[in-house]
Amino acid sequence: MQLNVLNLEKKEIKKAKLPSQFEEEVRSDLIQRAVLAIERIRRHAYGAKKDAGMRPSAKLSRRRRNYKGSYGKGISRVPRKTLSHRGSSFSWVGAVAPGTVGGRRAHPPKSERIWEQKINTKERKKAIRSALSATVMPDIVRARGHIIPKEYPFIISNEIEDAKKAKDVLAALKNLGFSDELKKDSKVTIRAGKGKSRGRRYITKRGMLIVVSKECGLISAAKNLPLEVKKVTEINADDLAPGAVAGRLTLFTESAIDAIEKLNLFMPS
Repeated sequence: MQLNVLNLEKKEIKKAKLPSQFEEEVRSDLIQRAVLAIERIRRHAYGAKKDAGMRPSAKLSRRRRNYKGSYGKGISRVPRKTLSHRGSSFSWVGAVAPGTVGGRRAHPPKSERIWEQKINTKERKKAIRSALSATVMPDIVRARGHIIPKEYPFIISNEIEDAKKAKDVLAALKNLGFSDELKKDSKVTIRAGKGKSRGRRYITKRGMLIVVSKECGLISAAKNLPLEVKKVTEINADDLAPGAVAGRLTLFTESAIDAIEKLNLFMPS
């Protein structure tokens, strides 16, 4: 498959052939497995405190003539703690047991649980190749909700990697026909629910992805823009198909395409 190489003024410089990594069949099942494996590695371990719900003393004697005992009261054998008393007449409230107020949970989450989910290396690489193929299919990219120009897919010239300022990156992307996409991704959405008070007030959209060949000025210049910039050696299935949905709007630089072919990236060893 051949694509046009465009400069920042949207003029065609030449044509370039895509490497064989972009010819893989789109396998949504493999992409989902690879993305879930990445998300599970990122997941933080959590669990209840070991003595949660077990702190009160709930030892209640059932023997005859024991002080504070419940002998002859006709109550069930639920662990109880003293609630109040008047003279030698006591009243109790359930404690410790899972069915009681403030009691322990029957099966609480445990911090030692291993959330990691492994995936075979060949499957992971095949999933990345599958996601790469989806990025150059306009129908799949549009179905994911992206707004793309009629010239898409295409390759960008290497000059974009030398951008030093955000305004230069914005101007270049608008020239290439991504004004509506940038406008859509810059809209701020406030999260529903309690997450607003837990440091995650806003929902950030995963907009377009620009893949570069090396550490360059574009990575820092685009830091505050509604897009992501990644080196070609660092991309994974989650970058190319966020949420396990294939077809992310992805722009590759000319040298990034060359690196995929020369380094034989994402191919089975």
